[in-house]
Amino acid sequence: MDRKKNLRWICFVAARYLFRKQRRPPSVVLSVLGIATGVLALIVIISVMNGFQLGFIESILEISSYHMRVGSVPEERTGEAREALLAIPGIDAVVPFREFQGIVRGRMLGQQAALVRGVPEDAPAMDPAMAERLDFEWGSFDLYESHSALIGAELARRLGVRAGGRITLFSIPSLFAVGDAAVDEGEIPGSQVFTVTGVFRTGFFDYDMGWIFVRFEDARAFSDGDPVLGVKIANRFHDRRMLERARESLGRFENADFSSWRDYNRAFFGALRTEKLFMFILVGLIFIVVALNIYQAQRRILLERREEIGLLRALGGGERAVRLIFVLDGAIIGLSGAVLGLVPGLLIALNISGFFSGLEAVVNTVIDILNAVAVLFGGGAIGDFAVFSPRYFYLTEITSRVIPGEVVLIFSFGFLSSLAAAWFASRKVSRIQPAEVLRYE
Repeated sequence: MDRKKNLRWICFVAARYLFRKQRRPPSVVLSVLGIATGVLALIVIISVMNGFQLGFIESILEISSYHMRVGSVPEERTGEAREALLAIPGIDAVVPFREFQGIVRGRMLGQQAALVRGVPEDAPAMDPAMAERLDFEWGSFDLYESHSALIGAELARRLGVRAGGRITLFSIPSLFAVGDAAVDEGEIPGSQVFTVTGVFRTGFFDYDMGWIFVRFEDARAFSDGDPVLGVKIANRFHDRRMLERARESLGRFENADFSSWRDYNRAFFGALRTEKLFMFILVGLIFIVVALNIYQAQRRILLERREEIGLLRALGGGERAVRLIFVLDGAIIGLSGAVLGLVPGLLIALNISGFFSGLEAVVNTVIDILNAVAVLFGGGAIGDFAVFSPRYFYLTEITSRVIPGEVVLIFSFGFLSSLAAAWFASRKVSRIQPAEVLRYE
C-alpha cells in the first residue's frame, strides 16, 4: 500500500472516530472547550499584563532613566559630547540633565519629598518621546522663564497648587543643615521659589507624586556636579552594541562612564518579568488539566475499540499507522480548540476597554434590578460595579498589548499539549495483539 493511500485510510478512520455523532464521547467536546478556554484566557490576561507592564516600563525609560546614560562629562564639554553621540547611527536623542532629591512646599502645610530634574527649556524638541509621555492637565511644557517648574498631578494635589501657583524648593542637605525648627519657621537657606507652569500626568504614580522638572540653569544652584547625558536609541534592546559605539565615539573623554537601562532598572524589570512568568505558568495549568483529560479519553477509546484495532492490524495496518489514527484525533482536538480560543481571544484583547465596559454595563444592569427589588422589600442598595475602579487602582484606562510572538507561543502550547497527550495514550496500541483479540470474536 503506497503512502498516499495509507494516509487516506488513516484520516478516514480518525475522522470516523472523532465526528461520528452517535458514538462521539463527551470528553472530546470538553477537551476542545478546555483548550479554547485556556488559549482565550492566556491571550487576554497576558495582553492586559503587557499593557500595564509596558506602560510602566516605557514611562521609566522615556521619562526617567533613558536607554543609556553617559556621566562624568565636564559641563563645558557637554555640547561637544552631545554632538558626537548624535552622529552615531541609531541614536535618536541626547538630553543633558541634572537631578537631585529635594523637599517642596506649597500652599498646604508640611513638605513633600520629590526628585527634581533640571532639563533644557527645549527638551521637548530634543526628546519628543519624553514630551509625548507627559499628559498635561494644566499648562504646558514651559520652562522658558527663570524659576519655572513642571510638577506631577498628584504632587500638585498634595501641595494644593495649580498652574500659575508657587512652590518653595530646597535640597535635602540644606534641610539637615538648618534643622526642623528653621523649616517650620520658613527660614530655609538656599531655598528658591518656583512658579508652576505645567501640571502633568504620566500614568505612573511614583512620577505623578514625586517628580518636578525645572530649568537646567536653575538646577545648578542645587547640584554642583557634572550633568548627565540621557540617550535614546531606536531599539532599546540594542543597548549593548550602542554602548560600545558610544565608548568609541567618546574615547577622548577619559573619565566618562556609560550605563544602560538594564543596569539601573534590573531589579524592577526582573520583578515584572518574574510576575509575568508565574502568571503564564498558573494560567497554563489549564492546558495540563485538559491534556490529562485527553490522555484518559484516548486510553478509554483504545480499550473500547480493541476489536476494531485488532481487525485493522490483521488487515495490514501497521502499529505506527494505527497509532497515527489516535494522534491525528488529538491533533484535530488541539487545533480546533486553539483556533476556537484564538479568534475571540484576539478580539477581546484588541478591544479590551470595550469588553470591560460591556461587562460592567451587564453587571450594573443586574445590580440595578436587584436594587429595585431590594427597595420594594425595604433593603439597602448595592453600589455600582467596576472591574478596575479608580478608587482602588491608579488607572485612567485599561490598556492591552498583543505581542505576536507570545500569541504564537500560546497557540502552539494549546495545540501541542493535546498532541502530546494523544501520542502518549496511543502507545497502548503496541500492547494489542491481533491474534489474541480476534481469538475470542
